[in-house]
Amino acid sequence: MSNKTLIGLLTGVLLVILAWNSFYIVSQTERAVLLRFGKVEVADVQPGLHIRVPVMNQVRKFDARLLTLDSQTSRFLTLEKKAVMVDAYAKWRVADAERFYTATSGLKQVADERLSRRLEAGLRDQFGKRTLHEVVSGKRDELMADITRSLNRMASQELGIEVVDVRVKRIDLPREVNRSVFERMSTEREREAREHRAKGAEQAEGIRADADRQRRVLIAEAYREAEETRGDGDAKAAEIYARAYNQDREFYAFYRSLQAYRESFASKSDVLVLDPDNDFFRYLRNAKP
Repeated sequence: MSNKTLIGLLTGVLLVILAWNSFYIVSQTERAVLLRFGKVEVADVQPGLHIRVPVMNQVRKFDARLLTLDSQTSRFLTLEKKAVMVDAYAKWRVADAERFYTATSGLKQVADERLSRRLEAGLRDQFGKRTLHEVVSGKRDELMADITRSLNRMASQELGIEVVDVRVKRIDLPREVNRSVFERMSTEREREAREHRAKGAEQAEGIRADADRQRRVLIAEAYREAEETRGDGDAKAAEIYARAYNQDREFYAFYRSLQAYRESFASKSDVLVLDPDNDFFRYLRNAKP
């Protein structure tokens, strides 16, 4: 191979390498700046295929998608000086590529750190303006909207990013407060339980007393009805006996004697000591075989 051919081949390879390094692509999910010896030459490179001068130009690309910043759980004081533990997060994205590169050197970690400090300061300020009821339920949406506006205004000016949303995930009381609240609630529940048990015992006693009263009333009414029925039966029996006596007095006397015999000799151990001429044996003496 001649020298000319070798030089031509090397030149061709060099041109291919230079041409390859002269083109770069910015995707739809990226923001980019074009640098010339470290200084920003093109502030916002649009998505697509672009040309640069190798060695002289450098391209810095940033993720343009919506990013999430999770803040650490922090302790804040409300308007009435009550401590709460707050866990929040922010959604942000790069809005000004040049300002973002200038402020953070294009590093997401730097942006997260600075934004996290601003988020904590904003939360502390907003919680300090509101009561515990307002931050927990009453004006929680208003609180998050105010933080989003103030944080976005700061981040846009200082970092070149847009804060889309700030959300408070959780608001808890400190651990020592949770313990005291739990103990107070437990004491209150025990007191309520004792009150309910006392009321239940009182109602049960009243129910038992009423049931006992009704039982006595029922027994008395049943006894009265039984006595009335027994009295009616005795009266009818006396009436029947009277009619029988009036119809045949001798037969009635005989029938009564038989009843007396049956009752007197109902048991083998019964013993009667009487005069044989006693009127008790009148029908036995006169009995005919």
